Amino acid sequence: MTDIRPFRLDIPQADLDDLRDRLARTRWPQQLPGAEWSRGVPVAVLKELSAYWADGYDWRAAEHRINSFPQFMTEIDGQTLHFLHVRSSEPSALPLVLSHGWPGSIVEFLDVVGPLTDPRSHGGRPEDAFHVVIPSIPGFGLSGRVDEPGWDSRRIAGAFAELMRRLGYERYGAQGGDYGAFIAPDLGRVDPTHVVGVHVNAATMGFIPFGEVPEEEAATMTAAEQERLARLANYLRELNGYFQIQATRPQTLSYGLADSPAGQLAWIVEKFQEWTDGGLPAIDRDALLTNVMLYWLTNTAGTSANLYYESMHSGNWPTPSGVPTGVAVFTEDVAIRRYAEQANTITHWSEFDRGGHFAALEAPDLLIDDIRTFFAAHRS
Repeated sequence: MTDIRPFRLDIPQADLDDLRDRLARTRWPQQLPGAEWSRGVPVAVLKELSAYWADGYDWRAAEHRINSFPQFMTEIDGQTLHFLHVRSSEPSALPLVLSHGWPGSIVEFLDVVGPLTDPRSHGGRPEDAFHVVIPSIPGFGLSGRVDEPGWDSRRIAGAFAELMRRLGYERYGAQGGDYGAFIAPDLGRVDPTHVVGVHVNAATMGFIPFGEVPEEEAATMTAAEQERLARLANYLRELNGYFQIQATRPQTLSYGLADSPAGQLAWIVEKFQEWTDGGLPAIDRDALLTNVMLYWLTNTAGTSANLYYESMHSGNWPTPSGVPTGVAVFTEDVAIRRYAEQANTITHWSEFDRGGHFAALEAPDLLIDDIRTFFAAHRS
């Protein structure tokens, strides 16, 4: 089945009523005095955000905004694939597939679609235009749950390559952050004759050291690189509990996330607090909740967590890629060039003093400009 069919998001009111009812019946845990964020999301923070989610947040407005972009469904490799496809009016536009990560979604990219597809109206040059394709990762959100094992980043990249072929694109670029920075480089590996360039942010595997860094090697690093190395060490020591659970026992985790919206909210809010430049205030509250809604309404918390299990058990580690690769390093990122060059052909490297892990939401202006700059050298 290779047809591409239009899609429109229309969540039944009963689902929204059920969410509000569940939030009203949340059984809140206790919290040790003075814990703040050191032991996880504070009860007061989650209570306030849950109350807004129930009585202030407007899902229908968010739904209307998502529906303002052309959306489609297709079947690839036995999996339903949802995607946004926004074509530019510029004749020289380059196709570009944008890949989100976890705990992100297509919502991350909504603010960058206009500037990328219509640079004339957003302070850019017409020759920097893109046709934009934004898939929901299989197992996430509107692509729905996966029904079989094996959907690691390499297989997802293969599905995205087939999507771009199916859309008629012979040459295209790939961009992604977080797990999207696994998928985009893998697109270059599985489809190198068609991928003209790969651009990543929030890059980790294949862009960071694997294992301990000897003291003599660390001594040769710049101050910025040593800061990233320290940030990576802190992540491994204090912040990667979610990773270990999702990479080993995602099914056990899924019961709580599928049944409790407050639990699902806390699981995602923690990451937005810890990975952003400035914590939760750096992210628009409605955008954050719309992102959470795409997990909750589709009941894909469990299968999205499975992506970590698949990646840790597939054996598909980064292999050398000859596709030109650009890296944008924001303030909360940990990519270090000398390690990125071991498996990637780095032709562009930018470092910024603001913006964090969710760059498309936190610093869209910087990300857009860096994407334009990198692909300007790979369009012809």
